[in-house]
Amino acid sequence: LKLLTDIHESNQAEPVGEVVDVIQIPAFLCRQTDLLVAAAKTGKIVNIKKAQFLSGRDMKYPVQKCLESGAKEIWLTERGNCLGYNNLVVDFRNIADMKEIVPNVIMDCTHSVQRPSAGDGKTIGDRKFVPSMALAAKAFGATGYFFEVHPTPDQGLSDAANMLELNKLDELISKLI
Repeated sequence: LKLLTDIHESNQAEPVGEVVDVIQIPAFLCRQTDLLVAAAKTGKIVNIKKAQFLSGRDMKYPVQKCLESGAKEIWLTERGNCLGYNNLVVDFRNIADMKEIVPNVIMDCTHSVQRPSAGDGKTIGDRKFVPSMALAAKAFGATGYFFEVHPTPDQGLSDAANMLELNKLDELISKLI
């Protein structure tokens, strides 16, 4: 298993790169050139989450910035697109489009079922769609999957409505491999 975490400011790249295997760029920061360059210069794998306002094809630009800055391996992560207000939908063609840019495309199966700010000022979602997101992503060629899991998701401190129950993870993984 590889250790992965987000960075949010370029000055975090070097110290984080001393600890983790993969530096992740959050979706809403995927167009921040200084952040991409700093992550790439660490020599670590860079995972760039696709912003909800971009197409899969648009991800060639952040990838290009990372390659020009010395990145050797880049992953891209699909997490859906905004549809109107308070709703995300996944256009699975984005996975195929991003695989034309990099070989490793990850599907964020839990954040993609979010409904941002739809719950009286907080994000809600619908975890019943998480397995379907994963299986559809597999059909479109995803090479990895991201899940937030918890033994009792409703007691989770963040993204509770989107989390997969821990006791359902093994069964889902067996369908994906």
